[in-house]
Amino acid sequence: MPHNWSALERELREFLPRKSIVTKRQELLVYDCDGLTIDRHSPPIAVLPETTLEVAQVVACCNKHEVPFVARGSGTGLSGGALVDQEALLVVTSRMRKILEIDLENHLVTVQPGVINSWVTKAVAGEGFYYAPDPSSQIVCSIGGNIAENSGGVHCLKYGVTSNHVLGLEVVLPDGTITNFGGSLSETSELDLRGAFIGSEGTLGIATSITLRLLRSPEKVIVFLADFSSIESAGEAVRLVTASGLVPAGMEIMDNFMINAVNDLFGVDEYPRDASAVLLIEIDGQTKEVLVAADKAIKLCKRAGAREIKRAESPIDRNRLWKGRKSAFAAVGQISSTYFVQDGVVPRSSLPKVLAAIECLSIKHKLPVANVFHAGDGNLHPLILYEAGVENIEERVRALGSEILRECLAVGGSITGEHGVGADKRCYMEWMFSNDDLETMQLLRKAFDPFRLANPGKIFPTPRTCGESARKKVFLSKDQGILSSEIDAF
Repeated sequence: MPHNWSALERELREFLPRKSIVTKRQELLVYDCDGLTIDRHSPPIAVLPETTLEVAQVVACCNKHEVPFVARGSGTGLSGGALVDQEALLVVTSRMRKILEIDLENHLVTVQPGVINSWVTKAVAGEGFYYAPDPSSQIVCSIGGNIAENSGGVHCLKYGVTSNHVLGLEVVLPDGTITNFGGSLSETSELDLRGAFIGSEGTLGIATSITLRLLRSPEKVIVFLADFSSIESAGEAVRLVTASGLVPAGMEIMDNFMINAVNDLFGVDEYPRDASAVLLIEIDGQTKEVLVAADKAIKLCKRAGAREIKRAESPIDRNRLWKGRKSAFAAVGQISSTYFVQDGVVPRSSLPKVLAAIECLSIKHKLPVANVFHAGDGNLHPLILYEAGVENIEERVRALGSEILRECLAVGGSITGEHGVGADKRCYMEWMFSNDDLETMQLLRKAFDPFRLANPGKIFPTPRTCGESARKKVFLSKDQGILSSEIDAF
């Protein structure tokens, strides 16, 4: 139904300062997409609250006027999760950038959702601590968005993804209620609503304060770069290292296309240009164990066919080896102004097979694909390069992306590892989950948000977004209280 935006705006202006409300079309253009630029929709109104109370007041207004809302952090997400693809109020948390409390005695830090990921480590590094989750976009992505997507990163192999490092959440529910999930302890007696909220992609409410776990900086860190004549050999090295019982802090692979893109970006040949693939491995911990583990990993890489291995121990040298991997997406942007990033997961043993399939699909669809991925946990990030404006190009890109995900599922993988489902993959959910699975997820969402105002249309397939197959699935839920009249509100 149509929403009374004028009435909502008048009420918002009663408690929000003028600078916190954006209504001009040209100013709203900055919010017309997130990092997934293939779809663009400008929101009717955006608000930029600075406190939990302001967020609660905004959401309560939406509830009163039955207006949907979409939460947005830095906008670096890659699944269209922060996209307003139907009329909704955009709630931008980028001004909520305070580090509220640092508790080094208990290894904790509490931050607002707009705090940038890398700022957390910078705030505590002088005391010998750091925050482990480190998405490649960590210098620009915000903690609130990391919570929404349950982001991973280079070090998730050993230290886990965001959910492994979040102890407590202050949350504004879709009716404007302020509540808390979890706290400052690792284990609590209540239901783990904290765990349910992390990775819910803004469909259960908005986190306004987050308590994070800090780790002590390791005594010793060694990074080495191994290059290979085939990507299958690099995958075999990953298999040998993990099968040996070693648990590196991170293992990353880049293919030849990405190697040369990174070298061109920085104007240096840090990575060997003729290599089919390079494997970055980081090992950290106590000095003696790191030295032993590094020697063992190097021997295993050589057994897999590594041609040359560079070893870095000083912070400067380590950062130099990692710099290319951290800048991979930017490097591709220098080659193609438009690209589409997929985010599938496969078992490590299936990496060579799936990578070969991606190469065949690239040829079939006549679209170049660059590969960079978290090899340790099988999280692939193929980048499909294309030229915007070419006839039917977006349909071709989506077709290739969907076939890549089909290949991931065929070997027992997943349609997403850390970028979320959002708008991009919602029509693929039925590939991975049964009708009963999807109904159960919807029931949980309905318990938090009975009127489906929070980030509507995301994650789950709907008739509006995915066609008739979704309509049939919804009708099957009628006996559980989901009526046909509610279909398009999903």
